Amino acid sequence: MGANNEENYLMLSGIQHYQFCKRQWALIHIEQQWAENVKTLEGQFLHQKADQPFIKEKRGNKLIVRAMPIQSNELRISGVCDVVEFIKDDQGVELHGHEGRYVAHPVEYKRGKPKTNDADLLQLTAQAMCLEEMLLCDVTHGFMYYHEIKRRLEVAITDSYRNKVQSIVSEMHDYYARNHTPKVKIGSFCRNCSLQHICLPKLMNKESVESFIGRKIRE
Repeated sequence: MGANNEENYLMLSGIQHYQFCKRQWALIHIEQQWAENVKTLEGQFLHQKADQPFIKEKRGNKLIVRAMPIQSNELRISGVCDVVEFIKDDQGVELHGHEGRYVAHPVEYKRGKPKTNDADLLQLTAQAMCLEEMLLCDVTHGFMYYHEIKRRLEVAITDSYRNKVQSIVSEMHDYYARNHTPKVKIGSFCRNCSLQHICLPKLMNKESVESFIGRKIRE
């Protein structure tokens, strides 16, 4: 199977799961387990407003494209941008069916408020890296829109973020290739996890999954 076969690609959205908790990412993306909580439902509702596939809207010198599929052959990831804004700029690239040149800015929508970690920023950076590879252009910044504060924040796509995305995606591919789910690392974030009843963090922190299953069989 070729290295760039799309079956080997991971979901770009998994970067945020991975930053939140490596075990949560593995349960979702390797073991294919999922559970809803209020926060995931609110997030889905918010994205429904942005994710209207291939709807394009022209506003002056701005072209807005919603739910744009993206991918990177280098990173072997694929996903969907909530919104990509193309702004007319002589330093940009040509777009099929549109006059002039444009620069691209990804816009990601989130249900809450800005996080204390950089998970959202890394997801946005990965989107920018995909756009750069697909359009052969430079993406210098993007935007995060947070529903709780009702405004968007500009994010610079820095080399530091790019390097961290490459490192994280490489780790994700390694886990995925080995079909390995990391052990529990308990934290306060467990209370906000939609998979806590599947993960059973307190129990699994005391014994392995294999031991737990064996004990249940013996019972």
